[in-house]
Amino acid sequence: MVIITEEASSSTTDYIYDVFLSFRGADTRNNFTNHLHKALEDANIKTFYDDTEIETGLYLKPELESAIRASRASIIVLSKNYASSTWCLNELVLILEQHRDFKQIVIPIFYHVEPTDVRKQQTSFEDAMAGHKQKMEKETNVEKKNEWAQKIEIWKNALTQVANLKGKEPKDRLETDFIEEIVTNIYHQLGVLLRSTLPQDPQLIGIDDSIDFLSSWLQDGSEHTADILTIFGMGGIGKTSLAKHVYKLHCREFSRSSFVENISRRCVEQSNGLLHLQKQLCDDISKASSNPVHDVSVYTSTIENALARKKVFIVLDDIDSLNQLDVLLGNKGFHPGSKIIITTKDASLTERCALFNPKVQPKHRKHNLKGLYVTDSLKLLCLHAFKCEDIKEGYEATSYDIVNYCEGHPLALKVLGRSLHNRAVAYWEDCIKGLKKEPDSQINNVLRMSFKSLPSKNDEELFKHIACFFVGKDRDFTEIILEACDINTRSGITHLIDRCLLHIDWNNVLSMHSLIQEMGRDVVRQESPDKPWKRSRLWCHEESFKVLKHKKGKGNLIGLSLDMRMLEKEKLRGSSELKTAAFSNMDRLMILQLDYIQISGCYENFPEELRWLRMRGFPLKSIPLDLPMKYLVDLDMSYSNIESFDVSCSNPQQLEGGQMSLFLRNCTNLIEVSESIEKCDELVIIDLSNCKELRMLPRTLANLKKVKNLVLDGCNLGELAREVLPRDSKSLAIYLPSSLVRLSLAYNKMSNESFHTDFSCLSMLTYLCLDGNPIVSMPSCVRSLPRLKTLSLNDCKMLVSIEHPPCTLKELGCKLYTNNIKDGSKSLIQKIAFDPEMSPLRLWFPFYQMAASSIEVEGMIKIQPIAGVVDTILCSLGWGNLEFINKRRVRTLHHYAREPEDSQTQLRSKGPSISFTVPSSPKKLRGLNVCYVQTLTFPWSQDRAIYSGYPIHELFHMPYIRISNFTKKRTWMYEHYIKQVTVYGKSLTFLSHWMFGKNEMEDGDQLTICIEFDFLNKRSIIRECGVSFVYGDDGKNEKEQDALSYYKSWNHIIGGDLSPFQFTTGEYKLKNEYFSRNTSEYGPGPNPFTPGIIHRENEPQFKAFSQKNSNTRTWSRN
Repeated sequence: MVIITEEASSSTTDYIYDVFLSFRGADTRNNFTNHLHKALEDANIKTFYDDTEIETGLYLKPELESAIRASRASIIVLSKNYASSTWCLNELVLILEQHRDFKQIVIPIFYHVEPTDVRKQQTSFEDAMAGHKQKMEKETNVEKKNEWAQKIEIWKNALTQVANLKGKEPKDRLETDFIEEIVTNIYHQLGVLLRSTLPQDPQLIGIDDSIDFLSSWLQDGSEHTADILTIFGMGGIGKTSLAKHVYKLHCREFSRSSFVENISRRCVEQSNGLLHLQKQLCDDISKASSNPVHDVSVYTSTIENALARKKVFIVLDDIDSLNQLDVLLGNKGFHPGSKIIITTKDASLTERCALFNPKVQPKHRKHNLKGLYVTDSLKLLCLHAFKCEDIKEGYEATSYDIVNYCEGHPLALKVLGRSLHNRAVAYWEDCIKGLKKEPDSQINNVLRMSFKSLPSKNDEELFKHIACFFVGKDRDFTEIILEACDINTRSGITHLIDRCLLHIDWNNVLSMHSLIQEMGRDVVRQESPDKPWKRSRLWCHEESFKVLKHKKGKGNLIGLSLDMRMLEKEKLRGSSELKTAAFSNMDRLMILQLDYIQISGCYENFPEELRWLRMRGFPLKSIPLDLPMKYLVDLDMSYSNIESFDVSCSNPQQLEGGQMSLFLRNCTNLIEVSESIEKCDELVIIDLSNCKELRMLPRTLANLKKVKNLVLDGCNLGELAREVLPRDSKSLAIYLPSSLVRLSLAYNKMSNESFHTDFSCLSMLTYLCLDGNPIVSMPSCVRSLPRLKTLSLNDCKMLVSIEHPPCTLKELGCKLYTNNIKDGSKSLIQKIAFDPEMSPLRLWFPFYQMAASSIEVEGMIKIQPIAGVVDTILCSLGWGNLEFINKRRVRTLHHYAREPEDSQTQLRSKGPSISFTVPSSPKKLRGLNVCYVQTLTFPWSQDRAIYSGYPIHELFHMPYIRISNFTKKRTWMYEHYIKQVTVYGKSLTFLSHWMFGKNEMEDGDQLTICIEFDFLNKRSIIRECGVSFVYGDDGKNEKEQDALSYYKSWNHIIGGDLSPFQFTTGEYKLKNEYFSRNTSEYGPGPNPFTPGIIHRENEPQFKAFSQKNSNTRTWSRN
C-alpha cells in the first residue's frame, strides 16, 4: 500500500510530490521513518511513502520510478541493511541521476551508520555487496550474470557518491530533535525551490511588490513575538489572490498552517457557518482527530490552546466582523514565531478584536492593496480579452478606454476582458457607452458588499451623498454642508475610509475609486430605475433637466445637480429655460446645484430647506430678494452676471441661519458689495476673487465678527487704494474684520506703498497671501502680525529682499510660477534675513530661477554635501572597505553607482523591508548602517519629461526610511533632503548611517526597517535591503576619532532632543524642513480654504538652520 500525505497546496505540473522517502522497511518502517513521515505530513510537505512490506525482483516498480521523477526532493535513510535491498539501491541510483540532471534536492540520513562505511562499503554494507555478488555467481544465465555484475558496480558507485554528499547524523541527540532538524532543513530548501517554480498566475499581475513585502515580513526571523498582518483594500482588488499565493510559497516553513477562505460568504450561506470554519482551522493546526463539537465557544477554547502550543501560519480570508475574528482566534495569544494574515475590506477590524485587549499584544502591521498601474492593467485586460499580453491591432483606443474606466481594478479588468473576448471593436464601443449608464452587475455585486457592511443608516446616507455630489470636494467643506443636513460626517467618513469606500487625498480632498462611485450611484438608481423623479438624488444632468423641465420633482428629492454645459444642445427639444415653479414640490431638497441655467419666475416657493445652493453663471443682475436663505450654509454664485450684492431689502429672518460661506468668484460685472452685508452676521468665508470691476469695499465688512477667511485676489485693490480709499495710516485695515484668520490679496497690483497701513488689528491672522504683487520687499506691516504662520510671496517678480518676518512664521513662499522652466524667468531675490530668535521654518524657494550661491541668508548655515566627507569619516561611520567609492564618482549628495560588498551588510532581505532581533554582543552598540538597492525602470512618460524640463531618463523620486523598534515602542521616519535626483543607470544603492543614543536600541530589541514611497511609484522598485551593526570606538585611531567627533555633536541624532520632530506618541518624522528649495506647484497659497494643507516637495536642494539652533548641523544620512 502507498501512503501519500494530504495535499496542503496545489503543486506545479512538473512535480507531484515534495519529498520521496527512500528507506529499508525492515530497519526503520515502524520507528524512525514512520515518525519522519508523520513530521513531514504535519509540516504540509507532500511525501511519497512506500509502505510495501515485500520487495521482490531486480527492477523498481513503475510507480516508484515515476514517484522519484515527480519529486522535488529525496530523503535517503541509510540504515544498517539499506544496501541489502536491490530496490533501495535502484532507488538510490535513480535519485542520484535526478540530482545530477535535474538538481533534485537530496538529503542522506546516516541512521546509526558511519558515512565512511557507506563510502567504502565496509561492515554491513560490505556484507550486503557480498550477498549480491553471491547471487550473481549462482546465476547460470550468462546474460543475466553480466547484468548483475553491471548493477553491482553501479550500486557501489552510487553508495560512494551519496556518502560524499552533505548529510545528517543523529549522533547522541533525541530522535524528535533530529527529525525536527531534518524537516526544518527540507522545507527551507523547498521554499526556495517553490518560489522559482510556481507558475505565473494572471491574478498576480502587478503585485510583485506586495508579494515581496509579505515574503519579507514572513521571513523576518522573529521567534520572540507573534505577528499579525492585515491586508485591506476594496472588493475585487486582489487581496485573496495575494494571500493565497504567499501562503503557497511559505506554508511549509511552519509546523502548522491553515488557509480559511471566503469567511464572510460562508458565514452567510452555510448554516452553522462559524462552526464549519472553526472545524477547518482546528483540524489544520492541531492535526489530531477530535470529537464533534456543536458549540462555538467550546471550539474557540480548543483553537486557543492549539495556537498557544505550536508556531502557526494562518490566513483568514475576507473577515467582515469582529465576531468572526474573536471566535476564530480567541484572545489568549499565539505561540512565538506565529504569523497571521487577515484580508478584509475594513481596515479597522483587526485592532478592535479581543486579541488586542491583553497587555502583551501581538505586533500588528497593515498593508493597503491598491490598484494596478496602466501597463499592468493593459496586460491583464489583454490576457482575458485577447489571450495574450499585447493589444490586438485596431483595439488600441477601446482598450485604453476600458483600462481608464477600471482604474486598475483587477476584477473589473478580468470580468470585462472575458465578456469582450472575440468581440468586434463596435461591440467594445457599445459596451463602454453602456458602462457609463449602468455598471456591470458582477463587478457591482462584489463592491456592494462593503456598502452593505456599513454599521448604520447614517453611514449609508453619507456614502450616497458623497458618491453623488462630493467626490473631489474638500473634506472640511463637505463636513460643514452635510452636518447641516443632519448627517454625522466625522465618524461616518472614518467608517467609509476603514472600509476602503473613500480616501482622503494629500490636499484634504475626498477621493473615491470610479467603480465605487458608480456602485454608490447605482444604489440610488435602484430606488427607482425607470422613474428618476422618485429617487432621493439626481446627479445625471440629462435626467435632472428632464425632471425640472416637466416639473416632476417631488418631496423625496434631497439633492439635485444640473450643469447645462454638460448637455448636448442638439438633444434639447424646445426651449432650455426652466421655471422656478419646477421646485415648488421639493420641500426636502437640501443640496441644489444649478450651473449656467436660464431660469425665470419668483422664488417665494423655492425649497426652504436648502443648505448648499450653487448657481454659477446666474443670469440675473442681483440676488432675488425672495430667495430662501434661512438654512443656507453655502451660497455660491460665482461666474454670474450680478452687478451688486445687496440684501438690504431681505427679510432679516432669511439671514438667521448657521455659519455661512459666500462665493462670488469671477463675477466680472460686480461693481459693489452693499453695506447691507453686515446683516449676514453668520458669514465665515467670503470669496470675491477676480471681481475686477469692484469699485468699493463696504466699511461694514469690518463689523462681521465671525469671518475667518477673506479672499480678494485679482480685485485691483492697488488701484482701489489710490482712487477710493482715504489716505490714512489704517486705510486698508479699516475694511477688514478683526476675526480674520486667513487673508489673500494676491494679484492686486499692490506695491509697497499700498501697504503703509498697520495690520496689528488683525491679531488672529495666521495666513497672508500677497502673491503676484509688484512689491520690492516684504511690507513692514507684516511684522505687526503677532500670530502669522504662513506668508506667501510667490510670483512677486520684483521682490528683492525679505527681512525680519515675524518670529512666529513657519512657512515662507517666494517661488516664481512659470509655464516652462526654460522660459528665462529669473528671481531677483538677493537677501533673506531672519531674527536670531527665529524658530525653524519651511522656505519655498525658487530653485530653477537662480543659483544657490546668489542669495544671502543671514543666520543660516548650509548643509555639508557627502562629497566633502573624507574617507576617514566614512570608515568611522562603519562604511569601511567600500572599494567601489574609489571606483565610482559620487554624482549627487548621497548615491553611489553600484552595490556595496556583501561583507558590509550582515543581514539582507529581498524586497523593501527587513525585520530582525538585535544580536547580543560584548561590545557597545553604537548604531546601524542601513543599505538598500533600488531598481529603476525607464523610460518615463514623454509628457512628464517635457513638463519637468529634464531628459526623459533622468528624473527619479526617492523613498524614505522607517525604523521601528517594537520593543521600545519607538518609530523614526527619515525623509531624504533631496526628493529627486538625476540618474543614468538601472539601479542605485543608498547607504544610511544611524547613530542611537543611550537606551534607544539594545540587544534583544525587535526592529523592522522599511523603505517606502509616499506615493505609488512603479518605476522604482526596492530590490533588497540590508543592515549591519556598528559597535563602539575600540580600535579606532586618533585621526578617525577626531573626524567623527564633529558628527557626534548633532543634537538631532536619535537619542537627543527629538521633540521638534515628534509626530505622535513614540513616532518621530526626521524631516528637517527648516530651509529647502522647492518647485512644487503647491506652496503656501493660493488656496486659503484648506487649513493644514500638506505641501509636496519635489526639489529641496539644501537646508539651513537659525542661529538659535546653530549647533544643529546635518550631513545627509542617505
